[in-house]
Amino acid sequence: MPTHAERRLIAYSPEQLFDLVADVGKYPQFLPWCAAARVRTRTATELVADLTIGFGPFRETFTSRVDLEHPARIGVRYEKGPFRYLNNVWTFAPDPRGCQVDFFVDFEFRSRLLQAAIGVVFNEAVRLMVSAFIRRARDIYGPPETAKTLAQPANAQPAGTGGA
Repeated sequence: MPTHAERRLIAYSPEQLFDLVADVGKYPQFLPWCAAARVRTRTATELVADLTIGFGPFRETFTSRVDLEHPARIGVRYEKGPFRYLNNVWTFAPDPRGCQVDFFVDFEFRSRLLQAAIGVVFNEAVRLMVSAFIRRARDIYGPPETAKTLAQPANAQPAGTGGA
């Protein structure tokens, strides 16, 4: 029953980080444990995807239904695969310095062998996953200072330039 909750201030906009996390089909390009991803269906508010995760000699595929509440929240509901359950939630809250990201994951594998194997590396795997998303944001949006400027609405004035 590994569980992890983390809150981070990340210097990108909620919209940018939401879009990055919601782009499930690209996960194999940057998440170290994600061997494959297939988005079955996608609407503005929901997607269904198959992810294949691999670590060590283990390789498992699972299906999840992902609720998309742009740009504030992404909730993952487990549908089928090797887990007894899987709960995963991302929330994105605006902050003057970027975005306050809350990440929560809780799961249990059906197999005791898989559960024991992930238990040994779980904390390191989650740390690597969060770091991979931050690196991906930098790769896509540029350094945080550039990303914040690009994320401002066209009519916004940079801080400290006067105005009203």
